[in-house]
Amino acid sequence: MNGIDIQIAKHSKDIIQKYTSGLFRNAIIEFYGIKAARIKELINVELPVVEVNKTSTDFIFLLEDGTYLHFEFQTTYSIDDLIRFAEYDLRLYKRDKREIQTVIIYSADVKVADESFGTGSFSYAPINIMMYGYDGDTIYRALETKLRNEQDLTDNDMLNLILLPLMKNSVSKYELAKKTVELAETIGDKGKSDLCIASVAAFTAKYLSEDEVKRIWKEILRMNNVLDILIQEEIDIEVEKKVKDERIKRAKSLLDVLAIEIIAKKFELTIGEVEELREQASNE
Repeated sequence: MNGIDIQIAKHSKDIIQKYTSGLFRNAIIEFYGIKAARIKELINVELPVVEVNKTSTDFIFLLEDGTYLHFEFQTTYSIDDLIRFAEYDLRLYKRDKREIQTVIIYSADVKVADESFGTGSFSYAPINIMMYGYDGDTIYRALETKLRNEQDLTDNDMLNLILLPLMKNSVSKYELAKKTVELAETIGDKGKSDLCIASVAAFTAKYLSEDEVKRIWKEILRMNNVLDILIQEEIDIEVEKKVKDERIKRAKSLLDVLAIEIIAKKFELTIGEVEELREQASNE
């Protein structure tokens, strides 16, 4: 595939969210033993003023009690990370006025991490999950046995498979990522197999070097076309968004010239979208 080196970093988060959000919604609270209301849906949050991490695999879920649950995956610990996450949560709270509980999942590279920090009247206390406490070798062997016996994988099994390289293991993360992808290839259910392969591949951007990520992705593309399909889908969505943004820009320039109905038809927008553009313009 042309441009794979560029597309890896650009679309890894999109692939994770597209392929794993449903699985996470169904299983991650139980998987980590988090005390929280049931997850209702994944929230696509964009706060352009704050960039938590360009390769962050964060998830924001809306819970059934109306609060947010925010997940972050980290391979290092720094107080600066906590400060940035706190700033992110505060801006999200300011925008939506919903309580937020943040869960930080640290890979096995991190043995110790502060549970909170304070600045006097303000304190921030996310939940820390330390993957160092998960025995990846034992979990890998159990999954391998299960698949060899052609047993179906549960949601928890798939989460274990996807997160294996973040756990404590006797082999390098690169070698384990390769073994994990090869193991996922043996899953009989094509949908589950593709989900695990795509998720493992996308997570590699969090714990492997840039060169190792490229090698893993290229190997997966040789074995399985799921990444090629997903990346092309994300590119198509991006192109479509840019085209619509240009139509909106041109429509806004004619709000004082043409009727709403004519603008909507001319630029392939709904009446509601044009009315919203007019309202925005009047408030500027």
